[in-house]
Amino acid sequence: MITEPSSSSVPTEGQGAANTKPWLGILLAIIGATLWGVSGTFGQFLFHERGVNVEWMITVRLLVAGSLLLLISSFDKRQSLFSIWKNRSDLIQLIIFSIAGMVTIQYTYFAAIKYSNAATATILQFLGAVIIAIYLSLKALKVPSLKELIALFIAVIGTFLLVTHANFDNLSISPLGLTLGLASAVAVAIYSLQPTKLLRKYPAHIIVGWAMLIGGILFSFVHAPWKIEGQWDSQAISYASFIVIFGTLIPCFAYLSAVKIVGGQTASLLGSAEPLSAAFMAVIWLQVPFGLMDWLGSACIISTIFILSIGKKAG
Repeated sequence: MITEPSSSSVPTEGQGAANTKPWLGILLAIIGATLWGVSGTFGQFLFHERGVNVEWMITVRLLVAGSLLLLISSFDKRQSLFSIWKNRSDLIQLIIFSIAGMVTIQYTYFAAIKYSNAATATILQFLGAVIIAIYLSLKALKVPSLKELIALFIAVIGTFLLVTHANFDNLSISPLGLTLGLASAVAVAIYSLQPTKLLRKYPAHIIVGWAMLIGGILFSFVHAPWKIEGQWDSQAISYASFIVIFGTLIPCFAYLSAVKIVGGQTASLLGSAEPLSAAFMAVIWLQVPFGLMDWLGSACIISTIFILSIGKKAG
């Protein structure tokens, strides 16, 4: 899943990577998105097959990934890790982002996986892009543009197909799974829009690192990291480690690097590899039923990213 504010919020340090080959940025964006999708599928395995507690997984993921990210960021001497702590207003915004953005998006996404599956949860989360577009139009007191209305219509159709299989009398996933998936989309919007001022002043990896660590510390009061539940064998341990390292830390760096090289628009389009990888992994590996209506609904939702990108300048 997305682990840093969306590319529409992250300032491209743009011209610093102008001499880097574009294919490297494309590759990094695809790798990051794919790893996010795969990590969601691993989470589904841990929750469904090993009885691992969702809240515990969130706490550990945030604490470990946040600590590692800040440790790596400490080698960047361009700005002190603790500079944000010296500004009271910025610190308050960081704490708000940690709770309303980081913790909320982590919990709703993984809980949606627990009560549905990784493919459906990841695809529903992609509705966040439409929510962001409509919110920005309303905030500016403007009527949503034609492409935004089209994207909204297609997103509604896609969601309907995904969760009902075109049967008005039946939900293909649990009501709780659907609610959490939609809440995850709203969380994406909050996560992407709330920290924009901070991202203009501080590097994204510092903001994300502190948000993860603060969020993990606060979420420890919900479920302490030492209260371990579930059946733990070598497979479960390796999957949990994958979620923390290859599903959080590495994708974060890969995606931020991709934004610098190819720009935010291109990186976000390539982010569609996330729900696709989650869907394919869930179907092939976990044998999750995914029929024609699921694929059609998924295609509709993912297509909204491309529709909303029409006419935007790269970067």
